[in-house]
Amino acid sequence: MNTNHNLIFENSQNMQHIEKESVNLIVTSPPYPMIEMWDEIFFNMNPQIKDSFNTNDFKTAFQLMHRELNRTWKECFRVLKEGGIIAINIGDATRTLNKNFQLFTNHVKIIEFMQSLGMQSLPPIIWRKTSNKPNKFMGSGMLPVNAYVTLEHEYILIFRKGNKRKFNKEETIKRRKSAFFWEERNNWFSDVWKDIVGENQTIDKSHKTNRDRNAAFPLELALRLINMFSIYEDIVLDPFLGTGTTTIACAILGRNSIGYEIDESFENLIKERFNNLKTITEHYINNRINSHKKFIEDYKKQKNKSFKHYNENLKLPVMTSQEKEIDFYSITQIEKKDKQIICKYNKFTPPLL
Repeated sequence: MNTNHNLIFENSQNMQHIEKESVNLIVTSPPYPMIEMWDEIFFNMNPQIKDSFNTNDFKTAFQLMHRELNRTWKECFRVLKEGGIIAINIGDATRTLNKNFQLFTNHVKIIEFMQSLGMQSLPPIIWRKTSNKPNKFMGSGMLPVNAYVTLEHEYILIFRKGNKRKFNKEETIKRRKSAFFWEERNNWFSDVWKDIVGENQTIDKSHKTNRDRNAAFPLELALRLINMFSIYEDIVLDPFLGTGTTTIACAILGRNSIGYEIDESFENLIKERFNNLKTITEHYINNRINSHKKFIEDYKKQKNKSFKHYNENLKLPVMTSQEKEIDFYSITQIEKKDKQIICKYNKFTPPLL
């Protein structure tokens, strides 16, 4: 099995390189409107946004920022296949402007526009990012009425284009190989995620990029979503690629990827992240297997029951018949060709017990 990972350093508002209805899954996290670190990017997209800030018309600025994002969402709708999923990690913004503290509801704006395109809303995930900072409480201390609830979560909004995806004979085989363990399903398909820690946002100065911070979502978040909503060799798109987390996750999981990033200074950083990917992939697979083994041991102790099903590929008992064909693939070779990275795989061989 081979996968291709294409890096396109252009604005994703016009994805001329992607054919209509050719993408299976979109996983992304855009710049968050009204978060200060993204102001300059939005100002460059549309000078009217900066003019609105200068005249203290922040409501108009907020609307215009989302209008810029909507151009990309419209392209995402065009390139997504029937039954395809869009998963968007977005946080609302809190900001004090003219001494007035307020919330800007980014997730609401995206839901409204996606539904206007014809996308179907599926239950979202709340990514709980608990903060232990002593200054996290804002407002008037112990006194009512001017204190504010601490914002400690982001959203993963999930949309589907049209009806449920249908699978041909070849895809059905891949789908069964791409299945997840029963206990993973129970954890991943909860509407609140508390077990994923945010990434360090600082970019190492050794990487010559145009930004000091990357605002990247964690690799585990991308891995989980790609496992949940795609199968082996699917095409996954990230229209706001940043430092390449979605592409890295796709390579680990044997999916093809396309990434759009407006800032070309990230190219070398993204490619460098592939240097140790063979080892990272092995660790990821082994961690999933070891976690499943622990689940097996705990289940047997607690329930005093044996498992009815067995996965011959992994040499492990499994809870359901849908897990019997799960298979993993290890990266054997990585080739970097200009704006494309090619990964080659072999079937994963589980260690002898």
